[in-house]
Amino acid sequence: MVKKAINLMLGIGLLSVYACADHTLHLTKSGLNPDNFKSEVNGKSTALYTLVNDNGVEACITNYGGRLVSLMVPDKNGNLTDVVLGHDSIADYINIDGNFGALIGRYGNRIDQGRFTLDGQEYQLPQNNFGHCLHGGPKGFHHVVWDAEQPNDSTLHLTHFSPNGEYGFPGNVKVDVIYTLTHDNAVSITYNATTDAPTILNLTNHSYFNLSGNPSNDICNETIWFDADGFTPIDSTFMTTGEILAVAGTPFDFTTAKPIGKDLSSDNEQLKNGRGYDHNMVLRTPRDTSMPAAILTDSVSGIKMEVFTIEPGIQFYIGNFLDGTVKGKNGIAYPYRSAICLESQHYPDSPNNAQWPSVVIRPGETYRSNCTYKFSTL
Repeated sequence: MVKKAINLMLGIGLLSVYACADHTLHLTKSGLNPDNFKSEVNGKSTALYTLVNDNGVEACITNYGGRLVSLMVPDKNGNLTDVVLGHDSIADYINIDGNFGALIGRYGNRIDQGRFTLDGQEYQLPQNNFGHCLHGGPKGFHHVVWDAEQPNDSTLHLTHFSPNGEYGFPGNVKVDVIYTLTHDNAVSITYNATTDAPTILNLTNHSYFNLSGNPSNDICNETIWFDADGFTPIDSTFMTTGEILAVAGTPFDFTTAKPIGKDLSSDNEQLKNGRGYDHNMVLRTPRDTSMPAAILTDSVSGIKMEVFTIEPGIQFYIGNFLDGTVKGKNGIAYPYRSAICLESQHYPDSPNNAQWPSVVIRPGETYRSNCTYKFSTL
């Protein structure tokens, strides 16, 4: 009996070891535990989806908010490096306010006072940012659980139905978003949407990038180039004024690549209004997706990120509201200006500026957009 008991105890011990080993094997390359993303939000199941390519690059995405949680790309020494900010669990994404890695809709960026008029009818949206509607409101697409299907190792298909009147927007809207991890180390995000009534749409992704691989570092020494001759100035409430200003002779001139922090201390009204860079860059048109719209590099890690998009603008934001109080993956606090967002988009407040590219979509039309973040080394 004693021998049998000992054997049984040894067996249980071995099973525990194997269970631990199996658990460890299921961690992602970035150290995420998929079990921490298994939850239920508003009656729908959440999960973590892992995309990989033949080069060993890994992208982890959760269907809660369609968020890019981690992105492991090779640095100049061939070491895989996580280049996006995020959290370790669904609980953190729910409890900590932020848009880390999220899909944004129905309208990315701001709408003045949350009001717009379409076909003679005025609509009122939530006012969640200095009196304006930001990113579709406080419960926009970044807080919904998307329906998810992963047809292969490198593709994730997300869908969401947004009913008429949701967040104040008109029309029943069906949205499809496809994340693709390509063979040349790019994350491509393709958006398609349809509506049964006239409405407005401006979808984007709100990933926070830090190419150093260490989110404790600020990004002021990272270098950026924009294919942009203009930008849309803002007032002290971050609302665009309806103008387009030339970048020439201003701190916003990145037509020649320069460190992000080079001109941040300039005595410039727009930098004061934005607390730094928090502006829409007006890209040269027509957009040619064979050419990058922006290029971001980090000289220490040697990582280079090229941004390709069919959109007319990119929101350039450098983490001016990060202050070290938010803790992300691995318990690391995200300090001031520790990341950069490059959000492909139509311009802010376009519904109230008829002179700008339209964001109106009507029945029978299909909204289409794409943004690709491609990684290589210097």
